[in-house]
Amino acid sequence: MKKPNKIAVLMGGPGEEREVSLKSGEAINEALKDNGYDVSTIVMDTELVGLVEKLLSVDLVFLGLHGSIGENGTIQGFLDALGIIYTGSGPLSSAICMDKNISKVIAVKNNILTPKWKLYNNKSIDNDEFNYPVVVKPNGQGSTVGLRIVHNKEELKPAIDYAFKFDSSILVEEYIEGRELTVMVLDGTAYPVCEIIPSHELYDFECKYTAGMSKYICPSKLTSDETQNIKKVSKDLFDLLKCENYSRADFRMDNQNRFWFLEMNTLPGMTDTSLVPMSALAEGITFNELIDKIVMQAWKK
Repeated sequence: MKKPNKIAVLMGGPGEEREVSLKSGEAINEALKDNGYDVSTIVMDTELVGLVEKLLSVDLVFLGLHGSIGENGTIQGFLDALGIIYTGSGPLSSAICMDKNISKVIAVKNNILTPKWKLYNNKSIDNDEFNYPVVVKPNGQGSTVGLRIVHNKEELKPAIDYAFKFDSSILVEEYIEGRELTVMVLDGTAYPVCEIIPSHELYDFECKYTAGMSKYICPSKLTSDETQNIKKVSKDLFDLLKCENYSRADFRMDNQNRFWFLEMNTLPGMTDTSLVPMSALAEGITFNELIDKIVMQAWKK
């Protein structure tokens, strides 16, 4: 099959994950160069309209964006309107997955476990009673931006105020005690399950992107049945949420060995501490090979 020649790596963006996106973008850029592509990088600092000329000059755009307009369907819809091929999921799937409330509703309707939650669009929730601990987080952010674990009523309001700094709607979600697991799905296939052991109470932004702040076990030490189960749920979610190309599903595993779906990432990180490359490597696929697989699958879709 003929390969694309000119590829642009789109990275940066206005969101909270800009610096992580720049690191992902540089890693992707180097891999594409090693793979023999004619590569350019586009750092997103301006309005989308200012990028049109650069975007139209390439065969494919590798999206190295995370969160914000990079992952909520805005960029995807823009590229679709221009007729430009790109990596990752389309605008509908991106919007569904970025909206945690909607993706959890879809999970529940399909008998997939997800922690109980309430969605709030304003700060007037003082009268609600919760069984602590709970997780308070923005509805439309990634990388645990704006997220806090709340252990008692006194911690609730500061956590709510903090989450509302990042979004106009937030979730107050049941906290599931247990193991942190994640599964990459590429081209409809679930790859080795990774377990994260963060040095903090949760796998927060610092633990995700600071070397040495978390330990990783990949493939995770699950039984054969458990591995098969979480992989099946991940593939089912990939299809239900209309994902394409590749994605990463995050779970908690409780002390009864049940898997609780947290969220789906349609443009997961590609830094040196990222989980998708780690999962691929556990399958014997190098970072450069992974990048080429993503490119070729996007190219043929």
